[in-house]
Amino acid sequence: MTIDHPNFGNIADDRLIIFDTTLRDGEQSPGFSMNLAEKLRMAEALAELGVDVIEAGFPIASEGDYESVRAIAQSIQGPVICGLARSGRADILRAAEAVAPAERRRIHTFISTSPLHMKYKLRMEPEAVLAAVADSVALARQHTDDVEWSAEDGSRTEPEFLCRCVEAAIRAGATTINIPDTVGYALPQDMARLFTMVRERVPGAEKVIFSAHNHNDLGLAVANTIASVNAGARQVECTINGIGERAGNAALEEIVMAIRTRPDSVPARPQVATENILRTSRLLSTITGFDVQPNKAIVGRNAFAHESGIHQDGVLKNAATYEIMTPESVGWTKSSLVMGKHSGRAAFRDKLRAMGYGDLGENQLNDAFRRFKDLADRKKVVYDEDIMALVDDEVMRDHDRIRFVSLDVHAGSKAKPSAVLELEIDGVTRAATATGDGPVDATFIAIRKLFQHEATLRLYSVGAITEGTDAQARVTVRLEEEGKMVDGQGADTDTIVASARAYVHALNKLLVKRTRTEPAALSA
Repeated sequence: MTIDHPNFGNIADDRLIIFDTTLRDGEQSPGFSMNLAEKLRMAEALAELGVDVIEAGFPIASEGDYESVRAIAQSIQGPVICGLARSGRADILRAAEAVAPAERRRIHTFISTSPLHMKYKLRMEPEAVLAAVADSVALARQHTDDVEWSAEDGSRTEPEFLCRCVEAAIRAGATTINIPDTVGYALPQDMARLFTMVRERVPGAEKVIFSAHNHNDLGLAVANTIASVNAGARQVECTINGIGERAGNAALEEIVMAIRTRPDSVPARPQVATENILRTSRLLSTITGFDVQPNKAIVGRNAFAHESGIHQDGVLKNAATYEIMTPESVGWTKSSLVMGKHSGRAAFRDKLRAMGYGDLGENQLNDAFRRFKDLADRKKVVYDEDIMALVDDEVMRDHDRIRFVSLDVHAGSKAKPSAVLELEIDGVTRAATATGDGPVDATFIAIRKLFQHEATLRLYSVGAITEGTDAQARVTVRLEEEGKMVDGQGADTDTIVASARAYVHALNKLLVKRTRTEPAALSA
């Protein structure tokens, strides 16, 4: 059986559409805001990964959101570019305007359908909600042939009313019907039962694609997504690293690799370049400042590590004894010395191309090469992970208002630690000297002198990118200002320099956060 879709043509029943909402639902997580340059870089990576739909943002949320969605629609080729909208006319028209430049576009509109949400959040009667479903989809269809409708809090919606809403959306012209587990309440059998019910009971269900959007509040988002696919859903909504509101969304990498590893148990196939998964995951970590937990499936640094002697023995004899997928299938490679201080600019460019960084601008390449040569002078060995860290750091800071220039620190047990710091702020280089309880404290005080702010330091964390005493440190800094939380990251062989870079990164993200205003009742 096939479904005729305006953006995908005749879709076979075993085709699984990957709808990535990293830039929308993922960005709603506290501290995960991205600026325009970061969103564009992430969208490029998602296109290279091979996702089918990129939900680029919520255009009416702010002018910045609108500009980001429109810029992605103008520049990203391949995936369908989608904008989110509530059921109101202003939301839908704003979304339509934002995605208009895209070669392939979609408007995604939603409204709450559960008794709890209708009564307390919307304060609307069921019949009024039903009318809003039809009106919003019909309006969206005036601007694009590809319209997705979502029943917010669908997993807690009364079955009869859910079926009526789905039928109204289909009649009004929706091409995709999304039934989300918005609050992560459902179990796998609940989602399977839900999709089976609407597909069997709703007239016209055979003409649309059903979509699953599961949150991870009970740690079941991926399991619920797989259960939904087995019950007939042919689109899955997910994010890189599983980021998203509260406990996050279903992780794209886990869904895709679960299906690839167990094709005998899932009747649908995504078309994703899985070897790009790790690079996309690391790029997101660099942009957001949130590290992936070490034991995270697929992309955590321990995902393919073996410490137990029994496990090591088995893997040495046959990797399949303890590895159900190859590390290379998701982008992992063994760390090896591939570049050194004698490597030239041409060799460095070729290496970056091999690692998937072929689109660097000339200025970005020069800055990255300068940092690489400096790193090669200080490190005994340079690993792929080292290069990825410094390149991502350089690329993603290209449009920052505040940029790290230099740092000179004096510390020890006999004198009060001091820091002499230079920052470039809005194109002007400024310097400050400060003392503190330690070199990190002195550095952070110097930053405050140069760029005054009221943010509170909530987290300071240090980790190593590779092994050895000369390894680059990766520092994470979390700042909070008026309830807004941001995380910044920095990498350097000098932990104090990495700390300064991380703090500056966080400050730049805070500046983006200050300009963002959230509209009421945003979810999915």
